[in-house]
Amino acid sequence: MLISPFVASPESVIRRLLTMAELKPGEIFVDLGAGDGRPAVIAAKEFGAVAIGIEIREDLAKQAMRRVSELGLQDRVKIINDDLFNVDISMADVVYLYLTTSANEKVKPKLESELRKGTRVVSHDYEIMGWRPIKVEKFCENQFLGFPTHTLYLYRKI
Repeated sequence: MLISPFVASPESVIRRLLTMAELKPGEIFVDLGAGDGRPAVIAAKEFGAVAIGIEIREDLAKQAMRRVSELGLQDRVKIINDDLFNVDISMADVVYLYLTTSANEKVKPKLESELRKGTRVVSHDYEIMGWRPIKVEKFCENQFLGFPTHTLYLYRKI
């Protein structure tokens, strides 16, 4: 079920969200709605994580897999072409979301039922209604604009 359109997160936003989540080498990073695979690639390449991207659109999943292959990250990054609701995410240490508020609402029961206590969830621009973020940051992607252009949310499963 397609619950959100594909809009790529800028790489500076991805890096900031992964830094906020304190993603560590060897941790398992899961991107729900992986798109072109950038968050998974950055998580593996720059943070040393084992990354799993789940993307329902076949064209985007293939694009992400090509990128992973070109970078030689097949041992660290797996892209799954499937509906995120069909994939078990209980192994995740950090979950990445760039969906919409209504899509986050649909995903929330999955997060609540599958994630372990202490799992960090980061969301680009959209809240998870009913969850209390442990950190909210206004992020300015382009300092020349001079004003925040993104809102970043960090949650920890309780």
